[in-house]
Amino acid sequence: MTSGGGRTLNSDISYDLGAWLRARTNVTTIKTLAAYEVVQLAYPRPPTERQELGMAVGKAIDATLSRYSHEFDRGRHPTVTAMNRLAATTLDEELRDIDLALDASERKRTADQIAAVLQAFRKTKVFGLPRPRTRMILIDGQVGVYTQPDYWDRKSRFYEMKSYRAIPPPPDVALQLRLFQLGFTGFDAFLVCVNRHASPPDVTVTAIPALTPTDSVDTLRQALALGLRNGREKVLEYIDSPIVRYSVAQGTASGTG
Repeated sequence: MTSGGGRTLNSDISYDLGAWLRARTNVTTIKTLAAYEVVQLAYPRPPTERQELGMAVGKAIDATLSRYSHEFDRGRHPTVTAMNRLAATTLDEELRDIDLALDASERKRTADQIAAVLQAFRKTKVFGLPRPRTRMILIDGQVGVYTQPDYWDRKSRFYEMKSYRAIPPPPDVALQLRLFQLGFTGFDAFLVCVNRHASPPDVTVTAIPALTPTDSVDTLRQALALGLRNGREKVLEYIDSPIVRYSVAQGTASGTG
């Protein structure tokens, strides 16, 4: 059955019911996006084959270290063979997803790079630390940014890992770290670089300076603007991540957990 305006009776009923529920339910709609999406929007890069390969390698390393750090944290001791096998499988999946074929020599060189990074990271004090639960930065009650660094010690430090030399941090990495610092207030930030382009990989663990008030306000305003334009709508009351609330309306960043 069709009602005026071309809607069916069923759609009219659904519309009226939805309006009725919204009118009687105290919910807040916000725009949301992940920290990496803020970074990509702030520093867009046209994709190249080399960049796509680098991202595939990074995902293979991240997936492997995340899984086996978790297992190590639970008292298990993963073998080198198992880690390399998972990394190779993940790399192949990522390459298929982006439709990128490597010749045999390039495939071996890439696999050797990944294996070297895994073993170098395995010797650091960070290996075996868990990945923290995602926290949301809520800015002016309008935009939520999901933040989750790679590892934390559960007490006072978090670590973000890169498989290339990122010291001093380039602008995109610096923005990512600032977002993590805003999400994990009270934690000291460290950047772990295991440079796969060196043989053997050189490893650095660098303390990142605490945010200044100006850094905090500028970062929050940038994320707010990008989120309002590009974020996905979600109901705040349905988000189960811990939330750190910030207000920048008066030109200062005041955060509450």
